[in-house]
Amino acid sequence: MDMLIALSSLPLAPTPPGQRIRKPIGPEHDLVVAWVARHFSPAWASEARAALANRPLTLFIAARGDPGELLGFCAYDATARGFVGPIGVRDTARRSGIGAALLLACLHDMRSMGYGYAVAGAVGAPDFFRRVAGAIDIPDSTPGLYAGMLRAPSAAP
Repeated sequence: MDMLIALSSLPLAPTPPGQRIRKPIGPEHDLVVAWVARHFSPAWASEARAALANRPLTLFIAARGDPGELLGFCAYDATARGFVGPIGVRDTARRSGIGAALLLACLHDMRSMGYGYAVAGAVGAPDFFRRVAGAIDIPDSTPGLYAGMLRAPSAAP
């Protein structure tokens, strides 16, 4: 299911204590893509790569410490223009506010770029998007943009 988010009335994006929400710099791009592939999926890594190729960048990361430990990411304009996601937070950092901060950073950036609405595609956690961004369901949106998408073959014989 896809969800629609109005960007005109977003809450502020608080950053959890000890974390930094930012866009990665050039030397970090390969590390971010590899981290996304390792912790999530090759498909999400492809979307991260697309967001990192956009100018301006359309991907935010959450990190802590120096050197930074990557905790999560969120992208937009990676699947298609106006789409937000994917978003992923490391298992050990979930329920800390990082996901909300990343999503809101992307949504505020989209608004500053002139978007009025964002679409969250193929949402796996609709309650999160409703709570954080006031997202609403888009009826009859499955499979939507993802119809006919190439997928990696399963490992099972």
